[in-house]
Amino acid sequence: GFAHAVGTPAGTNITNTATANYTVGVIPATVTSNTVTVKVAEILNVAVTWQNSPSVLVAPSDTNKVLIFRVTNSGNGSEKYLLSVNTAVVGDNFDPVLASVYLDVNADGLYDGGDLLWVSGTNDPVIAANAYATIFVLSNIPGTVVDGNTGDLRLTAASSTGSGAGTVIVNGGDGGAIDAVVGATTATQTVTGTYLVSSVTVSLVKSAVVSGTYGTNPVPGATITYTVTVTVTGTGTAVGVIITDPIPTNTTYTVGTLKLNAGALTDAGGDDVGDV
Repeated sequence: GFAHAVGTPAGTNITNTATANYTVGVIPATVTSNTVTVKVAEILNVAVTWQNSPSVLVAPSDTNKVLIFRVTNSGNGSEKYLLSVNTAVVGDNFDPVLASVYLDVNADGLYDGGDLLWVSGTNDPVIAANAYATIFVLSNIPGTVVDGNTGDLRLTAASSTGSGAGTVIVNGGDGGAIDAVVGATTATQTVTGTYLVSSVTVSLVKSAVVSGTYGTNPVPGATITYTVTVTVTGTGTAVGVIITDPIPTNTTYTVGTLKLNAGALTDAGGDDVGDV
């Protein structure tokens, strides 16, 4: 028979003993085999995704514009990943100028004062199995770019233990007492993020006001009025702007309350610019 140690942590002992039951004359008897122990090896895999797709809007001479990537350890043991950044990507209009790379050590998903400057070979991210690290890549934008230009940047994450499909690293797994085997991802992956030069910027600010029998207390039965304020800045025109605002869980939409500026819209689709 076959058994698969799918998702089992590296270093786990899998033990198995076979039993045979039989009868001698009329007397039942049982015999067991020796116990076989298999120690689960570490499988090395990685998944890299770009978080602020489809593009990050920039202007000429912008500095420290952030692309956000997520590096996920899809293996079964703790692993250190080596990072590299390539700004000379063929097929775009300009090359971003790499400024710095930060690790999201406070795990809030935001580039802020709680992040750690990454120094290659010094503080490469160590990620537990099935966990991820958020990487902030900051770039400066050349002053010569024009509206509509794109600049691509690629982040590569590779297992520090080894890569290459089917590669086995003897005693390379967690703790050094087990082997490490490179999985289907080859333990390395590259993902592209894109900067888009735009002379127009759209920003949204959302607010909520609670009203009802008990004043502004958000108790069951109260009404929450959400307002999304859209601001367009710059010298260009944003065409085809579509604003989507999901109805929150644990609330029910009040029929007929959709508005654009001060004008009422119907809830149906196709007869005006809004629908529910």
